[in-house]
Amino acid sequence: MSALDHLLFLLAVALATYAQTMTGFAFGLVLLGLSGIFALAPLPDMANTVSILTLINALVVLGRSRPQVNWKLLWPTLVSSLIGVGLGVIALDYIQGSMAVVLQWLLGLTILACAFMLVLQARALKQLSSRLSFVFFGVVSGLLGGLFSSAGPPVVYHFYRQPLPLAMIRNSLLVLFAANGVLRTSMVVAQGTLHANTLWMSLEAFPVVVGLTWLVRRYATADSVDTVKRMVFVLLIIAGLGMFLPASLTLWRAIF
Repeated sequence: MSALDHLLFLLAVALATYAQTMTGFAFGLVLLGLSGIFALAPLPDMANTVSILTLINALVVLGRSRPQVNWKLLWPTLVSSLIGVGLGVIALDYIQGSMAVVLQWLLGLTILACAFMLVLQARALKQLSSRLSFVFFGVVSGLLGGLFSSAGPPVVYHFYRQPLPLAMIRNSLLVLFAANGVLRTSMVVAQGTLHANTLWMSLEAFPVVVGLTWLVRRYATADSVDTVKRMVFVLLIIAGLGMFLPASLTLWRAIF
């Protein structure tokens, strides 16, 4: 990576950290999308970096105090999401390499779908959803987490519809993402696909993630969340189209 690449990478990390801390998700989507547009690193390496940094972000927030968590709802979501993470990591091992363009196409499509999910006005339910629904959203999010280290959108959307205190929802999601990050990183290490480039990028981004997370949690106001959501929506649309359209063109030429 050149000096400019390092600067762009740290800027992308800062934007992703700010979005994650304010909205509860989107770290991986923003960082992967912007990194893909600027071709900062191979997608699997960047996904591994996102996994480590997401874990750091969650631990920084949760480490400040004992989190208020609804374990009754979190357990079925957590177990199913971990299964999804395992399946996603295994699938990633088959998709990457000669099929890298397919992975880029899938990521672009995922980012675009999640961008619109972000701005959907989910109405709060009058009563808690069934456990089966939490299992379903856990598996879907786990698959995205295993493939792209971006497990957030589906399960975030589902949790925020529940009639629960916002702090409980936020902390439950952070515990979920931390557990997913631990499993995904462990599997990547076991497979021998955690490259030195990933470790260096994670080390480089560490002070940005920790410092900015602390600053945002301390000084940000609740009124700014809607503004941040609009900013993240624009970033995701740009990043998603930047990956989806070129990959679609490449696949079209290869098929026809």
